[in-house]
Formats: sequence, C-alpha cells, structure tokens
Amino acid sequence: MKASEIMTREVVAVRPEMPVRQVAKLLLEHGVSAVPVIDATGAPLGMVSEGDLIGRNDTEREARRDWWLALLAEGEALHPDFLASVGASTRTARDIMSAPLVTVEEGTETIEIARLLATYHIKRVPVLRAGRIVGIVSRADLLRAVAANGEMPPPPRRGIKRLLSAIPGIDAHFLHREDAAAAAPAAPPLDAAGLKADDFRSLVAESKHEVSQRHAAERRAAAAQRRGEVKALIEHHVADGNWQSILHQAREAAERGAKEFMLLRFPHELCSDGGRAINAPEPGWPKTLRGEAAEIYLRWERDLRPQGFHLSARVLDFPGGFPGDIGLFLIWGE
Repeated sequence: MKASEIMTREVVAVRPEMPVRQVAKLLLEHGVSAVPVIDATGAPLGMVSEGDLIGRNDTEREARRDWWLALLAEGEALHPDFLASVGASTRTARDIMSAPLVTVEEGTETIEIARLLATYHIKRVPVLRAGRIVGIVSRADLLRAVAANGEMPPPPRRGIKRLLSAIPGIDAHFLHREDAAAAAPAAPPLDAAGLKADDFRSLVAESKHEVSQRHAAERRAAAAQRRGEVKALIEHHVADGNWQSILHQAREAAERGAKEFMLLRFPHELCSDGGRAINAPEPGWPKTLRGEAAEIYLRWERDLRPQGFHLSARVLDFPGGFPGDIGLFLIWGE
C-alpha cells in the first residue's frame, strides 16, 4: 500500500508570513494538531504543530497556557498577558515552524512511512507530487490502513539509491563524425575557379548553428538529468544501515587525520531557496533543506550534535557564477 492510497488529501496549510495567532485559530477551527507551511508554489518549508505553539519546555508552556485557554473560550479575545510576554502579535509561522521536513512521494510504501515516523520521532509526513504538497500521512492514517488490511504490507524490494556526480562523457556526435570521416571515400578535387567566399561564410554560419543547436540539446539533457537527480534525492530516505555506513566512513577519515567528512553532496535545487541561504550564509539555512539532505541534518541533530560534532553546509562550485552542488560536512576538528 502506498502513500497516495492512505493520505489525507484535504490539507490545511499556511503561508510563512501568517501571524501565530491565526495559525492557532486555524488549528482549532479544523480540529488538526499541525499544519504545513508552504511557499507560493505549494512547496513545503516547515511544519507548525501544537508543540511549536505551546512550547517544548515548562517555561514556554506556562507562558502560553492562558493564551490557549482564551482561544478555547468561545468569543473571547487573546489574553493580554500572553501578548505582552511573548510578543505573539509580531511572530509568524516562519518564526516557530519546525524545519527541515521529512517528506515522502505518492508512491512511497506505508512500511517505509512507518519507519520514517519511528526513526525521526514525528507524527506525520507531507506527501509530495512534483515538489508540492498533495496530502499528509499521519499515524492515524497508518493505523486505519492496518485496521483495514489486517497487517502491514511486506517491505518493498528496493536497493539503497546513491547518486554519483555526473561524469562528462565522450561527445557522441564527434565520435560519429570521426567514424563517418574514416569510412568515407576520398573527396573529389575542387575547382578553385568555382570557389566563392560567400559559400564558405555560409558553411561557417551553418556550422555555428549546428554547434549552437547541439549545445542547446546538451543543456536540456543536463537540466533533465539534474531534475531527475533532485527528484531521486527527494524520494530517497536514509535507512539505518546507510547511516551507519556513512558514520564508518567518517571514522575512517578521522583515522587518516582528517578533521571533517562530507556526509552528502547534492544539487543546490534540493534546497527550497536554491542554496541562497547556504551561500550567504544565513543562520536559518537548515530550514531550506529537503529530501535526503533534510534527513541527514536531522540524523546529525539527534545522534551527533549532543556528542560534540558540528555540521556545516558549503557551496562546492559556482558554474556560470551561480551556486552549484552543495556539501554537508561533519566536523570534529578544532
């Protein structure tokens, strides 16, 4: 069974600039415990849940208690003490949302979704189609699927996807041209009296046009390949075995005297802002991560950050003067 078969399709979402008070009212009106935060294209930026609104520690929860009581009291305004203490009148969904997000595609199997919820200690995952949210799968959706089918489906037979950097290939057009030239019979002699410079200039123009067309086709093919790589990275999820393999490679790097290790190299398009926050750099760059990069970040935050490891993101190249691939680096050196 796949995500598209069990997901909740009526998704209540908010924009990042929506005030926190309106987000809270939306949760109450629709009877949901969380809403995704999306950009103008419908792509997910983060998630705002009751926990984000109420707070994660005792001090924050106490500060917001009166506010929630005021919201639940039908017809009453927001409690002034809350507004004074936390400045809710100026805070927005972007300020409190949890990011980066773990997401799945419509074709993701339910057994994989269950693993993601357990691995990242989350209650729901947005379902994407072409980078836009089309549904949400929650724990309740999974339970309904189990109840309807009697048992969870078996794990899908799938390998671990690993995308390698594109290796420039041999120009097939050039090879074909060379082979054809070698096999062609000797050209007849030219009559110098019949040669015209205008004809040669026309040949030059035709050659330039042919090269231009070929380069345009190569750019289109490269862009299509890039989109495929980004899609695969969004669909790919980091399994426990894969994470352990990455950690072993990092340890081997330390044994060789290295002070850091690149956990992942990925196209800048995998970031919701095209890598601009990382290039700046801006403190909120982790919130722009998507797909496998987001999961790597969350693994570091949960498993390695408490042990003193640092994580850095850097733009690795600048093709045409713009950010290209990005690397996530695990750092332990001083």
